Amino acid sequence: MKKTEPEQITIRKEPIRLSQFLKLANVVQDGLEAKIRILDEEVRVNGEIETRRGRKLYDQDTVQLEDALFQVQLQTP
Repeated sequence: MKKTEPEQITIRKEPIRLSQFLKLANVVQDGLEAKIRILDEEVRVNGEIETRRGRKLYDQDTVQLEDALFQVQLQTP
């Protein structure tokens, strides 16, 4: 069953690279796995397939990998 509400992943400063975000969200073990999943077109950013692991993410962007849905949340001071 798909989640309807994204899991919030808090970052301290923006932007964050997509590959770093996937590691932070604990959906990949390392940068190599992130690279492979991204290049295999398994990752969506804001609803669209993303193939650039260096894609910069900002507050409120959404990232989906399989059934896992995450939202970037910028930490407020």
